[in-house]
Amino acid sequence: MMRHLISAADLTRDEAVLILDTAEEMARVADRPIKKLPTLRGRTVVNLFFEDSTRTRISFEAAEKRLSADVINFTAKGSSVSKGESLKDTAQTLEAMGVDAVVIRHGASGAPYRLATSGWIDAAVINAGDGTHQHPTQALLDAFTMRRRLVGRDEGLGRDLAGRRITIVGDVLHSRVARSNVDLLHTLGAEVTLVAPPTLVPVGVESWPCEVSYDLDSTLPKSDAVMMLRVQRERMNAAFFPTEREYSRRYGLDGERMARMPGHAIVMHPGPMVRGMEITAEVADSDRCTVVEQVANGVSIRMAVLYLLLGGASFDEKTASAANHARIEEK
Repeated sequence: MMRHLISAADLTRDEAVLILDTAEEMARVADRPIKKLPTLRGRTVVNLFFEDSTRTRISFEAAEKRLSADVINFTAKGSSVSKGESLKDTAQTLEAMGVDAVVIRHGASGAPYRLATSGWIDAAVINAGDGTHQHPTQALLDAFTMRRRLVGRDEGLGRDLAGRRITIVGDVLHSRVARSNVDLLHTLGAEVTLVAPPTLVPVGVESWPCEVSYDLDSTLPKSDAVMMLRVQRERMNAAFFPTEREYSRRYGLDGERMARMPGHAIVMHPGPMVRGMEITAEVADSDRCTVVEQVANGVSIRMAVLYLLLGGASFDEKTASAANHARIEEK
């Protein structure tokens, strides 16, 4: 497999499907009383988080520990970063400690790429979200959830999402999740439509491999999955829409709108949800909403990525070794 995972756009169709298939093997570990594999025993992974995070940080930590890695959690608050230490100096400190992989979340777009290509550190780099740029493992777990729900757990092995129609709704302008999903879903053969107010659509979106609409109601009946995005006020320095009520009326998903979706269609959200704005409690708590599944699937996807990057398996070995580990541990 590739040395690093920086962007969802870097993955080929076969690479993405291999990660999804490996995650299916890893998901079986979660169903056992002892949720451990010895795959990364003796390896050290650092979670390097310069931005606040709950789901992603805990998910990566759980994945690393289930693979028996030694885990170091680093947060910018309370570290030398708050005293002015640069990313380069932090990276060289980690290099001196002999870490094998760095999972990095950073507020600056491009920081993981810089870390991976600078020569500061000789370790695998996994992007856990950089600015408004990319969040590849989120896109992978979303695709994994879609494949399980729309194709089937066992039926989906080896398959992509060809022909599936996915609608992504909300603050696309500030969303690394939207960018990552557009890239990955296109690679997997899905048809993606972005729905947002004109003020929250990025400049240059016409070059993205997707369609753009400003009318949510017209896209819902044609969607296999609808992904709602949070309005990221912390990244906004201007008024992008008149009021929250107006935004919710035009682009929020409520029970009435959900009823217009096909019977098999699912509702997704990367979290955290703002109930009452982009999604109502009725929709968030319905059986069609996959938010809790996405969190569980995130651990399996991150286990798969760590296994393929650090476990010593070449990409063309498929998932045989992962399956063997799981079966050996079960005996």
